Amino acid sequence: MTGTRPHLPAVLLSAALVLPAVAAAQPTGAPFPNKPIRWIVPYPTGGTSDFLARLIGQRLTEAWGQPVLVDNRSGANGNIGTEVAARAAPDGYTLLLVASTFTMNPAMYPKLPFDTARDFAPVTTLLWQPYALSVHPSVPVTTIRQLLDLARAKPGDITYSSGGNGNATHIAGELFASMAKVSFTHVPYRGVGPAIQALLAGEVKLSWASSVAVRPHLTSGKLRVLAVTGRKRIAALPDIPTVSESGVPDYVEGNWQMVLVPARTPPAVVDRLNAELVRILRTPELTASIQQTGSDVIANSPAESVELVRTDLKRYGQLIRALDIRAD
Repeated sequence: MTGTRPHLPAVLLSAALVLPAVAAAQPTGAPFPNKPIRWIVPYPTGGTSDFLARLIGQRLTEAWGQPVLVDNRSGANGNIGTEVAARAAPDGYTLLLVASTFTMNPAMYPKLPFDTARDFAPVTTLLWQPYALSVHPSVPVTTIRQLLDLARAKPGDITYSSGGNGNATHIAGELFASMAKVSFTHVPYRGVGPAIQALLAGEVKLSWASSVAVRPHLTSGKLRVLAVTGRKRIAALPDIPTVSESGVPDYVEGNWQMVLVPARTPPAVVDRLNAELVRILRTPELTASIQQTGSDVIANSPAESVELVRTDLKRYGQLIRALDIRAD
C-alpha cells in the first residue's frame, strides 16, 4: 500500500441519534449526532477493516436511523486515510478504523504527517485476529516442522508474499523467520489481496493471511494451511494447530482492529460511541459473525485501547528496528 497520495472525494456517512448525555458537548438544542458522520477506512475495499466497517455500520444505521457510509482512503500502509482523520474536527463526526499496522508505521515511516500517540483518541478495540500460515500445494510440506527442514536445507529458496514492505504480514513473516532461525525471501505486493492471489498462482510459496481469505481455497486444494498464529486453535479450522505447538514455541502474531477519533474529541462523545459499538459487538449475531473469521471479539474501553496502542508502539518499534525492516 505504497505510492503517491490520491486525491479522493470525501464520502460521508450519515447517522442520527439522540444522546442527552453528550448534549452539552454540542450546540444548544442539537443532540449528537445532528449531521453526517464519516467513517474512514484507510485500507482497500474487501479487507477485514472494510468488512467490519460495513458490518457494524449497518447496525449503527439501524440504531441511529440514518445510513452509515464508509470512506475508503487507502495507500501507504494506511497513512493516507489516517492523515485525513488526524486533520478532521474533533467533534465525533469522523471515525477512523485502523489495524495494528497503525502502531507499526511510526517505526517504518520516520516522517509521518501526524503523531500516532497524540493525534487520536481510541474508542474501542473491535477484535484480534490470527493469521493462517499457508503454502502453495506445490510445496512438499504439510507441517511447520517440514517447512523448517526445507527452509534450512535451501536457505532463501522459499519465497513469501506480503501486503507490502512494512505491512503487518511482512512483519509476521520476518518475526517467524527470526524465531525459527530460517531464511525466506520476501516478495512485497500492493495489498494483502494481491499477495494472496500471488500465492494462489504459485508466484510465491508461502504467505500469512486471515483465515477468511484462505478458507475458500482449502477445499479446492489451491492452498494448504500449515498452522495458525494465535495462542489457541480457531473454531473455523479446529484441526489446524498453532505455530507455537508446531515447532516455533511462543510465536504469536496477528492483527487487531480499532476505532479511533481525532484527539480532543469530547470525552462524553467518545464514551457514547464506545457504549454503542460495544453493545453492537456483543450482540450474539455480531459475535458469531466475527468468530467465524477466526477472531476474538475484544470490545474494550477507551482506556484499555489507549494502553494497547502505547504497548504496541513500543513493541513493534523495537521489533522493526531489531529485524531491520524498512519501508523501501
